Amino acid sequence: MSYCTNINCLSPQNPDTANFCMACGQKFLLKERYRPVKLIGHGGFGRTFLAIDEYLPSQSKCVIKQLYFAQSQANHFKQKAWELFRQEAIRLDDLGQHQQIPQLLAYFEQDEQLYLVQEWVAGNSLMQEIEQQGVFGESQIRQLLQKLLPVLQFIHSQNIIHRDIKPANIMRGCIAKDTNAKTSNSNLFLIDFGIAKHLHNTTLQQTGTKIGTPEYMAPEQLRGKVLPASDIYSLGVTCIYLLTGISPFDLFDVSEDRWVWRDYLLPQNKVSTRLGKILDKMLQNSLPNRYQKANDVLQALSRQAISSISHTQSFDLTATETEEIKIEIDYTQLQNLLKKGKWQEADKETWKIMCVSLSKPIGTYLFKSDIEKLSDDDLQKIDQLWMRYSKGHFGFSVQKEIYDSVDADYVQFCNMVGWATYNSYSSANSDYYYSLKAPIGHLPTRTWMGGSQWWRHADTFAAKLDRILWGVASSD
Repeated sequence: MSYCTNINCLSPQNPDTANFCMACGQKFLLKERYRPVKLIGHGGFGRTFLAIDEYLPSQSKCVIKQLYFAQSQANHFKQKAWELFRQEAIRLDDLGQHQQIPQLLAYFEQDEQLYLVQEWVAGNSLMQEIEQQGVFGESQIRQLLQKLLPVLQFIHSQNIIHRDIKPANIMRGCIAKDTNAKTSNSNLFLIDFGIAKHLHNTTLQQTGTKIGTPEYMAPEQLRGKVLPASDIYSLGVTCIYLLTGISPFDLFDVSEDRWVWRDYLLPQNKVSTRLGKILDKMLQNSLPNRYQKANDVLQALSRQAISSISHTQSFDLTATETEEIKIEIDYTQLQNLLKKGKWQEADKETWKIMCVSLSKPIGTYLFKSDIEKLSDDDLQKIDQLWMRYSKGHFGFSVQKEIYDSVDADYVQFCNMVGWATYNSYSSANSDYYYSLKAPIGHLPTRTWMGGSQWWRHADTFAAKLDRILWGVASSD
């Protein structure tokens, strides 16, 4: 089917073989290549179409966003709209670098209407998911936070605030070329940056137009001000809606000035105390009491994972430092360095021990075959020492838990532990922070794998750790 984009057309649906609308005569192809085939959304000033890119042999699917004007609207309004439209295109072009944000393919003007073309996500929004499958459970909410928070971290680093995070603007699926695309390898995508706003130091505290969806908006946003914490609030509201299926308006008790979302949870869908506290902090009306950055929430989730791990490990993280772990003499230097908090020297000593364990020259990079030969006992003792003297902040166990929590997504893992993802051959010490102020799981570093080459061996290393270190963590 072909769909006419003329806003005044009375019969826009046409056969897919037609080149011109049978009702109004308008040409279907936009920019001589994009054929709209289905209307998938509309609002006060715009419509969204599913389309085919006929320029490509595969006739790839894409999404077209149309911004239209009535003839009665003044020219100055249209000029302002074009300026904002161009700014949005620039934003989308920058943001499309992230794998969880659909890439901008084109933007143009035709027949006095404005158009944006983006990649098409084959899948459903989280709003559609809850309508079709029912409310989410705790594990699904954890997965949502772990997958979406790095996206927020990215857009905020670009000085952009989304301002309209809600279930309808989060898609689960994959970038696909045709409507039969399988979504088994699905990811979460953040869409609709049409009202996203650039941050400028001179305008942060200025009151502006209220833009967003009231049910999900932070209190300061209702007053016309936005901050990165405003997106965190909206994501928190999204989570409690997905847990309950109840309108956020009904989840807040105005008479008591507090959220009562727990009262609406199904008996079989209770949330652990730890996750509940994180959601409560995301939902704080007071900005100082709310998480300020996406990474703050990610670190809170990581600390939860470590707390769960501590119940399954064979050592006591609360033991006093005077209680020595019974280890072989080869580990005395590593233990002494960790006890003194000399993290950088301990990191080098860890590499040294691993080389000695494999009978390789000290300072040699390790490869996949080396990982498989590493002594399980040596690896476990190294991890125990790091976990013991960092109080659970650093260690292979922590890294393995974080790696699993992001479904072995290397980029998200690096975001959570604070490792750079660029310059794959770099092992420079400047890439790391040897302090307990570093993100959880930041140490030991991956330098023993040749810097960022760690990702080439991550699955093998994780599988080995899984075998020798892990039980099933508690969900409480």
